[in-house]
Amino acid sequence: MPATLRRLPALALATLALLLLGTRPVLAQSVLRDAETEALLQELMAPLSEAAGLQPDAVDVVLLNDPSINAFVAGGQRIYIHSGLINAADTANEVQGVLAHELGHIQGGHIVRFSEGMGAATNISLLSMLVGVAAALAGAGEAAMGAMALGQQAAMGSFLSFSRAQEASADAAGVQYLSDAGITGKGSLAFFGKLQNLEYRYGYSQDDDATFSRTHPLSGDRISRLTADYQSDPAWNTTPDAAQQQRFERVKAKLYGYLARPADTLQHYPEYLTDAPARYARAYAYHKDARMDKALAETDALIASDPDDPYFLELKGQVLLESGRPAEALPLLRQATFLTNNNGLIAGTFGHALIATEDPANLPEAEQVLRAAVGRDRQNPFAWYQLGVVYGQKGDIPRAQLASSEQLVMSGQPSAALQNAEAAERALPQGTPDWLRAQDVAMQARAQLERARDRD
Repeated sequence: MPATLRRLPALALATLALLLLGTRPVLAQSVLRDAETEALLQELMAPLSEAAGLQPDAVDVVLLNDPSINAFVAGGQRIYIHSGLINAADTANEVQGVLAHELGHIQGGHIVRFSEGMGAATNISLLSMLVGVAAALAGAGEAAMGAMALGQQAAMGSFLSFSRAQEASADAAGVQYLSDAGITGKGSLAFFGKLQNLEYRYGYSQDDDATFSRTHPLSGDRISRLTADYQSDPAWNTTPDAAQQQRFERVKAKLYGYLARPADTLQHYPEYLTDAPARYARAYAYHKDARMDKALAETDALIASDPDDPYFLELKGQVLLESGRPAEALPLLRQATFLTNNNGLIAGTFGHALIATEDPANLPEAEQVLRAAVGRDRQNPFAWYQLGVVYGQKGDIPRAQLASSEQLVMSGQPSAALQNAEAAERALPQGTPDWLRAQDVAMQARAQLERARDRD
């Protein structure tokens, strides 16, 4: 897999989208994980969480591989952002505007209250059906059909009105969170402007009459309403963090290089551009094209510009690893792991490199590194898989089965996870932490299987 960014298994989620454009059920989107990207998104989120009265790390931000411009919440304190939204945004401040809006949905309990809107719509629909049945029994067939059709229309109108009210509430909350965090709302307005331009491009009516059929208020109306609030705020003329913007440009280029075709990346970031984002993107393009000399030349130039940047070291290390040169990758990945205080994703890659050397002398360090990786980030199936490989090579089959069960349950394979967890539980000493964990994983797997049966 190309350097640093990783796809994780698909999610099944109920969507409460930021915008109408491109909105569709979120049923098979893979999670993109990258240490640098996650660090930046959490950095953008932290002051907003504090403004909402939460701990800085209380809300997780998850990146999904989807080209549409969208963000949503789906229960719990977690915000999902599509890769297309990052690609469309020009500034970190724009992304913060989106995060503030979505935080408004979380704090407003809108996912929990979703059933209220559905319930009201269902009651209207049922009432119209009863009226229709009564009319039909009275011999008024056309009146019956009309009553039911009007009822269905009224039910949809009730639900859409409820949805628009939630969006307006989230907009207002977003204004407050940005204000309390001392962050300008210019990015929020700029992003709504992008959405309005897309509405024009795709022919969405801007007439008030069209509002009835929308889940969200018209972007133009939102801009008009929010502009006065943002411009009157003391933070309006606050200058965004320049270093944060530079990191955003790096992350955006990294994402583009990872997802786009190499030819498109090289056209978008031609060789005469020598800044960090351009070199990042081209390194991915060359790596995907198996042009290792050029990929390594880009990573060498990045490291030369900042020898202690852990993400530059990680990038070169993974290019070397995936080019069949794991021994050369070790010092780079070891240093990147150290500089990030054992970040789970980077440590997982380092552990993989240690295993890939096929040197038994590296197994003790690999075990130590990978245990630290899953300790810092338990939702890391790649690291769990590698840890299982280490245990297997050491002959510790019960712990290899336990590690495999962790990886399998996170990868949506509950049957295999349950089989491995139960085998580990039978073999591990009773009462030990690993034995108890095997029971926990088995319970998770059974719950997944029960939910799957219920859906079927």
